[in-house]
Amino acid sequence: MALQKNQVILGIDPGTSVMGYGVVLVSGKTLKLLSFGVIHLSKIKDHPDKLKRIFERVDQLILEYKPDVMAIEAPFFGKNVQSMLKLGRAQGVSIAAALNRNIPFEEYAPKKIKQSITGSGNASKEQVAAMLMRLLNMKEMPKYLDATDGLAAAVCHHFQGGIGLHNKTKSGTWKAFMGDNPDRVK
Repeated sequence: MALQKNQVILGIDPGTSVMGYGVVLVSGKTLKLLSFGVIHLSKIKDHPDKLKRIFERVDQLILEYKPDVMAIEAPFFGKNVQSMLKLGRAQGVSIAAALNRNIPFEEYAPKKIKQSITGSGNASKEQVAAMLMRLLNMKEMPKYLDATDGLAAAVCHHFQGGIGLHNKTKSGTWKAFMGDNPDRVK
């Protein structure tokens, strides 16, 4: 999947208490920060109402910034199954909002996003934020690191050439499979 010369990327860090987002413009090899922030959901008590708010806000971001693609952090496997289900729903609603506006999406594992931004898949949120500040010439550390996590998903999409978990399964070629899985080919 070749990336366009000028591309607006919406990045989402799904959450049911605080959801982060970031929007970047890629022009050639130059990245420009357009916007980033958080959606506060903790005061909304009913989970379906939270999902409705996520859908509406992602839809507003799409209408405002007209992204070419959305990059979203994939849920990670944790010990609390209920938390993971809620996070998966938040991710699904975000994806549905993008698909509703015919915006393609790509998923990236949390470790892949951290590695893409900092060089280490085990980087802290603060390290990711600090690297994004340098990359995007940001003047001060954001109050909510969920915002930089959303921004990191967008920047990761650019750095990965648009190939994430969703797109990887579409490569469909034996050569791509062998390249991705050398230990499984004899």
